[in-house]
Amino acid sequence: MAERILVCIAWPYAKSVTHVGQIVGSILPGDIFARYQRMAGNEVLMVSGSDAHGTPITVEADAEGISPAEVVERYHTQILKVWERLGVSWDHYTVTTNPTHYEAVQQFFLTLLEKGYLFKETTTSPYCPTDDRFLQDRYILGTCPNCGFPRARGDQCEQCGKLLDPEQLIDPYCRICLSKESTIEFRETEHYFWDLPKVQPALEEWAKTAMTHWRPHVVGVVNGWLNEGLKPRAFTRDIDWGVPVPVPGFENKRIYVWYDAVMGYYTATIEWAKQRGTPDAWKDWWVTTEENPQPSKSYYFIGKDNITFHTIIWPALLLGHGGLVLPYDVPANEFMQMGGAKASASEGNVVWTPDALDRYGPDALRYYLAAVMPEQRDTNFSYEDLVRRNNDELVAAFGNAAHRTLTFVQKHFAGKVPPAGALTAEDEALLAATRAAFDAAGEAINAVRLRDGLNEAMSLARVVNKYLDDQAPWKTIKTDRERAGTALNVVIQALGALRLLLAPYIPHACQKLHELLGFEGEVAQCTWAYAPVPEGQTLPAPTPLFTKFDPPVEATVQG
Repeated sequence: MAERILVCIAWPYAKSVTHVGQIVGSILPGDIFARYQRMAGNEVLMVSGSDAHGTPITVEADAEGISPAEVVERYHTQILKVWERLGVSWDHYTVTTNPTHYEAVQQFFLTLLEKGYLFKETTTSPYCPTDDRFLQDRYILGTCPNCGFPRARGDQCEQCGKLLDPEQLIDPYCRICLSKESTIEFRETEHYFWDLPKVQPALEEWAKTAMTHWRPHVVGVVNGWLNEGLKPRAFTRDIDWGVPVPVPGFENKRIYVWYDAVMGYYTATIEWAKQRGTPDAWKDWWVTTEENPQPSKSYYFIGKDNITFHTIIWPALLLGHGGLVLPYDVPANEFMQMGGAKASASEGNVVWTPDALDRYGPDALRYYLAAVMPEQRDTNFSYEDLVRRNNDELVAAFGNAAHRTLTFVQKHFAGKVPPAGALTAEDEALLAATRAAFDAAGEAINAVRLRDGLNEAMSLARVVNKYLDDQAPWKTIKTDRERAGTALNVVIQALGALRLLLAPYIPHACQKLHELLGFEGEVAQCTWAYAPVPEGQTLPAPTPLFTKFDPPVEATVQG
């Protein structure tokens, strides 16, 4: 029976053009998963957008002397171009400045307020006397009290991932004026706070069941937070950029960006429904009832530095609001390091996605990132390894089998799929392996073991290559044309399966193979199941699926 699968992908900040660490951490795994689920016959909605309200955006706007909106527009446009080049199959990609987002976030806030989950409290907030302004968390740098990292932010340490408050930093200083002599002051200000302890019992009850199928490192983070005990956290900020707080007296304050951002999955679905002319359709994905407590399975694709906000903060918000579906899985990836260090745009230690696409194109990049995806432990990006995998795996295994088969058919069988005669044990074995690959790869992808799914498909490609070498139809045709045709037919059936098995991973090459095998339409709309390539089907003149690359001239991990 078909399911509704809600694919929620972490929102990139609209302050850069994205780097491959972001792609492998959340974007690519979410896209692979969504593409498979569509082919498997499920109803899929994949949403995300550009996070426009992060403090890094206001920092850049201040530095350039322009408005935050101008920074957002510039990068949002560039990000959209990256998605198009990479082949990301969004159902809806938006931005947090859209009016629907503002309206829905404010309504969410008012619901929490009405239900008693928000309270006002006078607190102290960091203030820079040099710049004469309250500072948001990310405007403050200092030494992390947990790991000693010297450039930890006021909200989170990028090195160890620990969530922080500015007061916890050792020797904090202002990121704007960079004055370590100007002492940060903590002045009184009134804010709304999120009463997390009130929702902890319900959160613990939900987590017991939810975590049974989660990745171990995600479970570890959740248990750590729950065992320590949740504490109230500020819900509003002294800033003029973001979603306005919809209560009198708070006109100059905004809702904290982390709450605003995670609500984006919900608000993006509402906007998607409006834009398609079915304004209530979002409820089919989000609204729970006694009869339908799980209207959809929602998967959140994120990097491990965002685990807390998607397994503690967001579920707590949903429980506080009530009546909305909770996460089914949060398959957070570990980090992809660059040169042995964590990828960080702020530290300049990144490979920018447009640069990688310029060098090697979407399929080689998607394939490499999927092959080394940090699902269970950190991995390392290397252009040399990308080239090696492209040449040894995509070109030598999959691409080679396809090109020499289709070229031979073009030359000796008038470009038509040869008929299959009597099948040998070797033929039957390859066809059985081809059929079995759908179950094995599908089971892996459905469990969000995406590397295993790719390995299942590429294992079949290697079996096809060995079969082709063993059968040697270029020799057999000299003495037994029917036998040569049968072997080629069997290989073509396996290639027809590989175009489907690899379509979630390398959609551009699989679309090309789809057409080279004589099919029309889009491979992405095919069903995830073995389907024979008809005998006698006319095949166009073949061209190689992949390009062999020379070793990179220099190995650089900096943008």
